[in-house]
Amino acid sequence: MNPTPDDPSLAGRKVGLIGLGAMGSGMAGSLRRAGCDVHVCDAREGVAAAFAAQGGVACATPAELAARCEVVISVVVNAAQTEAVLFGNGGGGEGAAAAMRPGSVFVMCSTVDPNVSIAFERRLEAMGLLYVDAPISGGAAKAASGEMTVMGAARDPAWALAAPLLKAMAAKVYRLGDRAGNGSKVKIINQLLAGVHIAAAAEAMALGLREGVDAAALYEVITHSAGNSWMFENRMAHVLANDYTPLSAVDIFVKDLGLVLDTARASKFPLPLASTAHQMFMQASTAGFAKEDDAAVIKIFPGITLPGAKT
Repeated sequence: MNPTPDDPSLAGRKVGLIGLGAMGSGMAGSLRRAGCDVHVCDAREGVAAAFAAQGGVACATPAELAARCEVVISVVVNAAQTEAVLFGNGGGGEGAAAAMRPGSVFVMCSTVDPNVSIAFERRLEAMGLLYVDAPISGGAAKAASGEMTVMGAARDPAWALAAPLLKAMAAKVYRLGDRAGNGSKVKIINQLLAGVHIAAAAEAMALGLREGVDAAALYEVITHSAGNSWMFENRMAHVLANDYTPLSAVDIFVKDLGLVLDTARASKFPLPLASTAHQMFMQASTAGFAKEDDAAVIKIFPGITLPGAKT
């Protein structure tokens, strides 16, 4: 159960969160409800200030935030952005790492190559800092309600500091190892399934449309039948509504399935379904749908008229 706002274990703890996107904004809200003194930072102008207007502190840079907080949580898109948050765009001292006090902890929530996460831990440990490999899953709605999942891995001192905060933000918090790596490995396996399920859901709906089946009726039947998946139920609702607002964009799965394939390639492990799904998202991206919701992968199929589309 998530902590109440007056939970004495979290009240007043200075926590920083960098990246107020679809997931990060909900996570920051959960920390605020738990009674934390939440500091936030976002590269987009005005976003941090808008959050802080409801309670919290807006910081102009990751370094400013890190200097004030004992725990820094990063919820940016990828490894390159995490690198910039930690070490600055030029690799110098303007990032969060140089401003963090010894013994404080950095919580990395992005989907990255597991080897990259391991390297982040080593670099921070050399600076006297703690690190938690903590990718997340569940989507924006579950992040906002504190019901997402955390796939964590960390050494004991880091986990002791971070775990109460992770539990304030998530319904399920798993510790998968005593050092960085396994959290990111489990996350990319989750992304393999998520990407394949979205691609399969789009293929099924596209076939139905091609065969003249009513889209709403098909959705109703499948979501109450053995062929259903969480991704079909969630993403094909976007298709029915003709709403491709990017809660998770096509290019996210170009990246994430790419990480999946890179990991498997290193050990010469075949992933035929993931490879096909990756190509489908690549096709959608190059066709102009890169920034649309990942349900837009359905737009690659020829000879169909999507719900709500102009004819």
